[in-house]
Amino acid sequence: MKNKIFLYLFVFAALIALYQFVSTGNLQKEWKKDIDRLENEVTDLKDSLQSSQLKILDIQYFSLENNDDALAYYDHLNLKNPSRYIEDKLLETNESKGDNPLIPYEGMNSDFKINKIKVINHKWLLADFSDGKFWGDLVIKYELKDDLSVDFTLVDHLLYARSN
Repeated sequence: MKNKIFLYLFVFAALIALYQFVSTGNLQKEWKKDIDRLENEVTDLKDSLQSSQLKILDIQYFSLENNDDALAYYDHLNLKNPSRYIEDKLLETNESKGDNPLIPYEGMNSDFKINKIKVINHKWLLADFSDGKFWGDLVIKYELKDDLSVDFTLVDHLLYARSN
């Protein structure tokens, strides 16, 4: 009787060991699949990140911050961020009552105000304007003087037509 109990215990232990061996093998296969999938995902994300960085560099090509030749015009003014200073001065034109004086249109929904600004170089900038319903773009020539005043001159403008 004792021999049969030991035999049954041995068979039971062998079955448990066999089950553990098979399930561990399956688990390792699943882990390998997960690792391969995650490695592919990491590779895709690295490629996407590199592509995004190249797009950002392409977008930043026309900007005062990345144009050392244009920034050299403002070295004597000791401005930390000339682009930000020029943008702030342009946004100050929004403070006047009514439409912004640089925008050659009368607001239809409310007053036209400048929203976004992109300083291209030491002479030109692009601006977006809107009245909440209608919008357009401006090309503005500016001159930053030694006394830190800025003169803005409208070069061209565009008001988008509604497509409704």
